[in-house]
This record gives sequence, C-alpha cells and structure tokens, in this order.
Amino acid sequence: MKFKNVTHVIFDMDGLLIESESIYDKIINDIVVKYGKEYTEDCRIKVLGTPEQDTAKIVVKELDLPITPDEFLVIYKEMQKTELQNPVLLPGAKELVKFLYKHDIPIAVATSSSQESMELKSKPHQEVFKLFHHIVCGSSDPEVENGKPAPDIFLICASRFPDKPDPSSCLVFEDAPNGIKGAISAGMQAVMIPAPYIPQNLRKSATIVLNSLSEFNPELFGLPPWE
Repeated sequence: MKFKNVTHVIFDMDGLLIESESIYDKIINDIVVKYGKEYTEDCRIKVLGTPEQDTAKIVVKELDLPITPDEFLVIYKEMQKTELQNPVLLPGAKELVKFLYKHDIPIAVATSSSQESMELKSKPHQEVFKLFHHIVCGSSDPEVENGKPAPDIFLICASRFPDKPDPSSCLVFEDAPNGIKGAISAGMQAVMIPAPYIPQNLRKSATIVLNSLSEFNPELFGLPPWE
C-alpha cells in the first residue's frame, strides 16, 4: 500500500488522545436508564464522534426518549462537569504529539466537543495540549456548520494553519467511523485507531487501521522517523 507524503497532522480528541468515550457511554447510559431504556451498541456507534447537538438528537430519536434533544443536552452537559474532570491519556498519545512538535510538524485538534468540554478534559494534560497550534471545537465553533461525518471541521482545521495546507497534505488520526468518513471526504488520509467493538465494515474507508497510536510509523507518510 502506497501512502502520500503529508506535511500537517490533525488529531481527534475523544477516544483517540484521551480515554473519554467510556465516560460518555456511562453518562448517556445513566440518562437513558432513568427512562427505562437501554443504550444499545448500534446507537453507540451512530453517536461516536458526533457534536453534542447531534448526539442528543440521535439518542432521543433512536431510543425513543420522552424528552427533547434540548432537555437531554441540559442533563448531559451537567453530568459532564463532574464525570469528565480527569480522563487519562491513551497509549502513545503523549509520545506522538511531542515527537511531531519536536520535529516542527504543524499539529492541531479537530474535536466534536464544545470549547467548555474540551477545556475541562484537557486541563490535566496541558503539557500535551499546549503543543497544538490550534483546537477546533465542533459543538461550539460558529464556522463548523455540519458535524462529523461531514468534512467541515477538518477543512476548517486545515485552513487555520498559517500556511493553509492543501487537504491532501494533511493526515488525520481518528477513532470513530464518523470522523474517518469526514476526513476522507475532506480529501485527507486518515489513520484509524478503532475501539474493539467497531465492526470491520466501518473500518474499511480508513487509509490505515492500527491498534494504538504507539504502532504508527511516521515514515510511511514522509514524516521523520522515530528516534
């Protein structure tokens, strides 16, 4: 398999840099159980990587909850404040971000989170998050009209690098099928680090699939080799 050389790297955040997906699963499950519903695997996959507004709409509709998406969001955001205070970094995240930064490879984050939620989750890990040139928050950024799986957030993220690289020069790291779809439709290559429960058919469109960020070989994409 031949990969194209890249100059810029864009990271997703939840489930990729930080282990927060299990926390989101718990929050959503705690909400739906109150209404006698079960948070299904199918619904979980549809929600993965979506902005908060879309998450609320999907859960309410799929599980037929007796509340509006707006009401769901109020509870959801309130629970985040306590549950999301100290998520851990995922294997290889710190090493890869620091490595790219050290080699002057421009790096940024394209997350479906809101600014408020991103700040809460990244607070314990500032030694990593301060290295990014910029962070685009899909749930609160006025320029991001459509959330993942639309390409909007990735194109906007690329355009905010000072040299405005062509999308084809950008490499995206994602865990969610929605994120992979968005990156590929933005004209970028996409490395997928999926959760074990993601079915094979939802991994196919990724440029390459790895078990963790630690497995990434930068040289495949024309980036400097690991020391």
